[in-house]
Amino acid sequence: MESVPPTPPQDLPPAALSTGAVARRLGVSPTTLRSWERRYAIGPARREDGRHRRWTPLDIARLELMCSLTARGVPPAEAARAARSGSAEPAPVPARAPGGPVTLPLGTVRPECRGLARAAVRLDAPTVADLLEAALAEHGLVTAWEEVVAPTLHAVGRKWATSGERYVEVEHLLSWQISAALHRIRPAAEADRTPPVLLACVPGEQHSLPIEALTAALGQRGVPARMFGAALPAEALHDAVRRTGPRAVVLWAQSRTTADPALARSVAGLEWGLRGARGQAALLLAGPGWGAGLPGPPTERLHGLRSALAVIAPPQPPPGANGATGAGPGAYGS
Repeated sequence: MESVPPTPPQDLPPAALSTGAVARRLGVSPTTLRSWERRYAIGPARREDGRHRRWTPLDIARLELMCSLTARGVPPAEAARAARSGSAEPAPVPARAPGGPVTLPLGTVRPECRGLARAAVRLDAPTVADLLEAALAEHGLVTAWEEVVAPTLHAVGRKWATSGERYVEVEHLLSWQISAALHRIRPAAEADRTPPVLLACVPGEQHSLPIEALTAALGQRGVPARMFGAALPAEALHDAVRRTGPRAVVLWAQSRTTADPALARSVAGLEWGLRGARGQAALLLAGPGWGAGLPGPPTERLHGLRSALAVIAPPQPPPGANGATGAGPGAYGS
């Protein structure tokens, strides 16, 4: 008897997302989405196997409208009614916060950026922490930094710079959570007897997040790194170089007002060790504050996290390939 092929299951629309994916996109916790569904009947139109929620583009659009309205101070119940009806202007709408709409100029970015920005604007620290952990776990440190964290940071900076110094609290909260997430990254075991890389901000420079990210990325690769953070005094930097004999020194300057070419020249000229066997570190200048000129060898400019890793910790060929046994200290300098 001829068998009848089973009827294929009805596929979900390609854009249907899980609750977790929608939460990351919008910058709210999955618990919040379930609470909104239970309290305000703003849930997905369908479920998979009658249990798992699957959110269609129309469902997500309603949620985006609700997030926008609640960020402006509209009570959740009224925001939900407006979102279900598709109306963006429920009445009455509370006065907006000083400085204009509480939105960030993100442009074309990953959905995770928008979710992270929404959570930061709401000062929702637990959700910001969860979204950062999810981005790091899903994309890895380098991609998460370049495509999620850095664009959101830049948007926050543009927002307060164009809003009369308002929303500084948003930048501070986001920066703190990013720093905490980077510090939670567990480094790999360091290679024995390998000179470290020193990382520090120039005196007067308080913006250390980019070199915190570089420190974490080096740690993941087992590269010994010594991070000294913001505004390290010049004499302390000189002492650290002489005491550790590093393979490289990374100096970060966010602005032209903090970049110090004289300090860079002095660090580039530092030597240590016995006469006839003196050591010298490569100086790597990072950050937009440095100009086009370099103090001379052994100095190099770093441009972004990925390229910095390519300079400091390039992929090593397998032992014996073309006679190579891995990159030596010279690969980290000029």
